[in-house]
Amino acid sequence: MRTGKRGVTTAAVAVVCAVTVLAAPGTAFADPGPSPSPSSGAPAAAPGKDLEAVRKKLDALYRAAAAATEEYNAAEEKAEQQNARIVELAKKIVKGQEKLDGLKDRAGAAARSQYRTGGLPDGAKLVLSDDPEDFLDGTGRVLQGQRATKGLLGELTRAQEDLETFAADASARFKELEANRKAKARARKKVEQQIAAAEKLESELEKEEKERLARLEKEAQARAQTAWLDSGILEDLDAGVTERGRKAVEYATAQIGKPYQWGAEGPSSYDCSGLTSQAWVAAGQAIPRTSQQQWKQLRHVDIKDMRPGDLIIYFDDASHVGMYVGDGSMVHAPRPGRSITLAGAGSMPILGVVRPDTERTPGQ
Repeated sequence: MRTGKRGVTTAAVAVVCAVTVLAAPGTAFADPGPSPSPSSGAPAAAPGKDLEAVRKKLDALYRAAAAATEEYNAAEEKAEQQNARIVELAKKIVKGQEKLDGLKDRAGAAARSQYRTGGLPDGAKLVLSDDPEDFLDGTGRVLQGQRATKGLLGELTRAQEDLETFAADASARFKELEANRKAKARARKKVEQQIAAAEKLESELEKEEKERLARLEKEAQARAQTAWLDSGILEDLDAGVTERGRKAVEYATAQIGKPYQWGAEGPSSYDCSGLTSQAWVAAGQAIPRTSQQQWKQLRHVDIKDMRPGDLIIYFDDASHVGMYVGDGSMVHAPRPGRSITLAGAGSMPILGVVRPDTERTPGQ
């Protein structure tokens, strides 16, 4: 690898400058819950049935968008890690080239020194020397110099190999980053298509139909929450809260009323996992960005042991998350077109509960 210092430095700067990833929005949405029964009144039966079909269709579209959003968020998180690694490698390449240039300068100086003192065999130098003792001392210094030169050449070889390794690693990381960008683009397109289809469907409804659709959603959620509460779950819930949990809840609830925006992490808008991850960052605890990684990486706890600050993961694909705030309620960012709000913790199908912190509750 015969790249000059200026060339490698320029290449490394180019590496840093090239590390750009498109930022865009993304995450998960809420399922309104069980389907309500059709109205028993004859005149309202047909419209009610039609709206119920619309509600289910919208739910399917937003759920599909949720799954695609999680793909996007995961790709974005991975891209950020790849960016950081490439920048780190670029810095190593620059330092490695500087070290290699310095070693080459030292090796050149050693070679020139040997050339100036070389020529005659040692026997001839001894005969011609005015002071044999000085000659022998000089010979010892020469031997030390030869050993030092040998060590220098070994260090030079290692530096060259390190530089080549860094360059190869950076190249591989660039290929991974490019593949990841394409995955992000595909996920983004799927999200936008599903949301556009849902918005088109809603735009075709009359004002009165939209109002009735909203009531159907609330009724479905209320029925699901009632069924959850009727199971007696609240009787066994531990209401204790840690200091970090309290701070996370305070942050999340302070965002109530702000709009949902897929891929957003605040401060003006959030998606569901953007809200929960940033709430815990505010509490001093970094957690995974996506609801699926929160489910995979954080400690699982039984629902009966749930406490404020814990995260409730919804649906079989872990595509939605909310934060438990106590009294059977959670705060979450529902879906596009909705704002951050309080809702019943059991208003959607619960996959499980995870706990970001390990702090013990007061009194334990």
